[in-house]
Amino acid sequence: MFQLESVLNTCRYNFNQMITLTCDGTSISGCSSVVIVPEIALQEPGYIKALTSGAGANAKHEFHALAQMAYFQYQDDELEIDLLKGTCRILKENNEETLESGLVIYRSGDGTIHIASHGDINCKKLLEAANRYCARWVRLDI
Repeated sequence: MFQLESVLNTCRYNFNQMITLTCDGTSISGCSSVVIVPEIALQEPGYIKALTSGAGANAKHEFHALAQMAYFQYQDDELEIDLLKGTCRILKENNEETLESGLVIYRSGDGTIHIASHGDINCKKLLEAANRYCARWVRLDI
């Protein structure tokens, strides 16, 4: 676990490009990394998307660490889940992603990991899917 936290804590970010989540009139700004996991990812993991405010060769390792830490912390009841209502928009500069049903794993600027999800979905299964997807993504280049 220490190794995963050190990967998360050593990443450098361009804070001018922070990511903002907007859902039902509520905004969460200052996100440094985001993994978007739509409900359809249970059948087809290719729908999972990841954004980061940092640009670097280690970004996929950061996503892997983020997904893995969120999954482990969720299993250990260390993370509370923020509920999303309606369509969620994820904005980074000129890029905009939308999420109708699913969850978002994000890391705030201070390094804290958070999960936000639509109410009636299976968070555990979606976190497992994100963890598997990011782990496979990292293994492809090893």
